[in-house]
Amino acid sequence: MITTFTRRDAALGALTAAASLLLLFFLPAAGSAGDGWYPERRRDQFPTDPGHVAVPLPFNLEGIGWGVGILGALTNVAGTCTDVSGAAFTGDITGGYLAVDQLHLVPRSLILDLGLGYMSKASVVTYNQRGMNSDRDDYSIVEFGSMLDGGLRLTATFLDRRVEGFVGVYGGRGQLASIRDPDGNVIAEAQDAPTETSSTWIAGARLDFTDDAMDPRRGLRCEGSIWRTPPADAGPDSYLTDFSVTAYVPIAKRSTWAFTYFHSDAHVLHEGETDPAAVAGEQGLDCSSIVDPLERDRCLRYLDAVVAENRYGSATSLGGSSRLRSYGEGRFRGAHSRLVGTELRWNLTDEKTPFNIVIMKDIRTAFQIAFFYEIGTVADREGDLWSSTRSSYGAGFRMVTASGIVYRVDLAFGDEGFVPTVFFMYPWEI
Repeated sequence: MITTFTRRDAALGALTAAASLLLLFFLPAAGSAGDGWYPERRRDQFPTDPGHVAVPLPFNLEGIGWGVGILGALTNVAGTCTDVSGAAFTGDITGGYLAVDQLHLVPRSLILDLGLGYMSKASVVTYNQRGMNSDRDDYSIVEFGSMLDGGLRLTATFLDRRVEGFVGVYGGRGQLASIRDPDGNVIAEAQDAPTETSSTWIAGARLDFTDDAMDPRRGLRCEGSIWRTPPADAGPDSYLTDFSVTAYVPIAKRSTWAFTYFHSDAHVLHEGETDPAAVAGEQGLDCSSIVDPLERDRCLRYLDAVVAENRYGSATSLGGSSRLRSYGEGRFRGAHSRLVGTELRWNLTDEKTPFNIVIMKDIRTAFQIAFFYEIGTVADREGDLWSSTRSSYGAGFRMVTASGIVYRVDLAFGDEGFVPTVFFMYPWEI
């Protein structure tokens, strides 16, 4: 087993290497970018090349059930920068969503993104232990009744998308229905649980001194944001801050080596309810009435997680398609989270090739192979960060398109095995 000291040194060493390589890159780049110290853009940052995709969406989700649907998108509709995407599905659950992105209220300056979604029932996997030591099978499925959510985001952009500021609001409503074990068996059913409404406000800024905002190969990008969720009846009054910085170091003529650092913290202004009995009453749960000791323990640990959330708050979690890809979505939670990662993106082609295969139409700009390594940590107390870590490594294949979509397949490995990911966009972006 790797010691804590070695893991911390590895993380700091990755940051040092990224900073050193970045310095070596920017010194010669300053003289090659005209009067600026940053790289010039490789292409137009507001593409209008139209495209579409429509693919089947079968699913089999633990504790939720089976179903089938369709996922589709129209990119750069009618020669504009606007994208429209949506999905519809039916089976053990029914629902769908519709999103409109890159709606230019002021051309190339003020952009609106908005979306709305509905599910006949929604389930969230909640790991029963916060921090880095949770077990992959030690989770509960928190099931809600019908859920409606949506949001919008307004972005002001300047200097060819090098400087951006954004504000947004996201919200939803739902009612706790039950808690299930990993096999989908009911642990506890909520009795007269209230319908809960939540909203989150976000504000932030992004500096993008790279050669391309959609597919960067050289330069530096950093982003900071603050997320504020007004407290629910028993929840904490808190906010969280996210910060990330990514450096892109050119390799050969068309490839890049990326280094990233991600930093997220929860800030609790006033604690929420921390009495487990009061939390149980607010949730409509009676764990003491459960006969099976294992299921009763799961119910109690769910309440413990809610109490910890009310006491410490929660930063952006690690695990899933964007950070620590060999672990489940939202696997590692705590009041503080950190991640250091590196990814070599080797472009096999550099082209502009139209394609149309009925279900998919776009302009291919690159095929790419990627090799990545990430190490992350979360903790409720900041002093405990890096005392325990998890890492992911692996390889991926991507197809980059002119419309701005990156079709991504990643094969990630960690100490619990192998996890494939099929997703859109580059990692670390969301």
